Amino acid sequence: MLERAGFSVSRQTGSHLILFKEGHPKPVSIPRHNREMKRGLVAGILADAGVTRREFLRLLRES
Repeated sequence: MLERAGFSVSRQTGSHLILFKEGHPKPVSIPRHNREMKRGLVAGILADAGVTRREFLRLLRES
């Protein structure tokens, strides 16, 4: 989903993907586990990425 917001996968470190976006101040780490992410984790990832809830929902609808 973050790839649609302009992020690209830079590397994988252990069980986490590290994503970067040109002009974004820091990388965003996404866990790659075989289970559903809890709401708080998703909210934290979106906050780190600077993606609002509204933008996230728009990206979901476009998929």
